[in-house]
Amino acid sequence: MGVETWDERYSRGENAFLEPVPLLLEAAAMIPPGHALDLACGLGRHALELARLGWRVTAADSSGVAIDRLRGTAAAESLPVDARLVDLEAGEFPIEEGAYDLIADFFYLQRDLFPRIAAGLRPGGLFVAVIHLAEPPGAPPARNPAFRLQPGELRSCFPDWELLVYTETASNPSHRRPAVAMIARKPVAGHLQ
Repeated sequence: MGVETWDERYSRGENAFLEPVPLLLEAAAMIPPGHALDLACGLGRHALELARLGWRVTAADSSGVAIDRLRGTAAAESLPVDARLVDLEAGEFPIEEGAYDLIADFFYLQRDLFPRIAAGLRPGGLFVAVIHLAEPPGAPPARNPAFRLQPGELRSCFPDWELLVYTETASNPSHRRPAVAMIARKPVAGHLQ
């Protein structure tokens, strides 16, 4: 989906989810607040919630409408959110190595980000994600299967990490489509914490 389409959808009030995915709250409670990154943040429901919980948050998205609204909400609540208008697919946002304690990725799949996410987390940091899975055999095909993970694929991208939560389900409460949910801890000094 192009940037213009997302801008149009946000302008019409679509995808204006207010509540964070519960898995984010579960992850945030596992470690002390630090620096978090919210990838493809949209209107910022996860970035805002993390900031309310005491996190310093960097949020990145390609929709100018979404980033403008996120900046306005963060400013109105005096929340520490650095909202960045960037095209992740074009590599406009370098994930700084070892800069984050938590990285969140909800309902966005860009496979070449996984190694950068791994490098961007500090040892002991958490990666929390919910990403759509490929439709099961016999189901109507997804609009764009390239944006769907295969079963086991996300887990295989972080092979030496401690999986604190890992589920693959036929549907999820947020989107009613197959999804994988994961909280994974980056190893500390060559071993799991």
